[in-house]
Amino acid sequence: MAGDLSISADIAASGMKAQAERLKVISQNMANVDSISAEPGAEPYRRQVVSFENYIDQDTGAQKVRVDKIVKDMSPFEKKYEPNHPAADAQGYVSLPNVNPLVEMMDMKEAQRVYDANLNMLKTAREMSSNVLDILK
Repeated sequence: MAGDLSISADIAASGMKAQAERLKVISQNMANVDSISAEPGAEPYRRQVVSFENYIDQDTGAQKVRVDKIVKDMSPFEKKYEPNHPAADAQGYVSLPNVNPLVEMMDMKEAQRVYDANLNMLKTAREMSSNVLDILK
């Protein structure tokens, strides 16, 4: 019984670690919401997105989650007409990062909720393990 609870805690911890990495990427996106290239016609900051993968832990046989890869969002950049800007292309347009603060805030809220759910699962598994040990005394 205690081994099963330990596995549950490990699964929850893997979810927390994956969501913490997601939160880190979201915060990088938010920090670069206004990052424009200094060179004319060059690309500004491109939003990054985290993808996850399930895997089987060889030691426990439990199915866990981890960050698979962090990829660049290839959605188009918004263009703003500013012919006097140093980063303007030949037509006078400046490419803006493809980061939408509203989308990032929603992603952040979702990641926070998933992290909290895993944290609650971890606490519950530890409490149950403690209760099992108390019963066995």
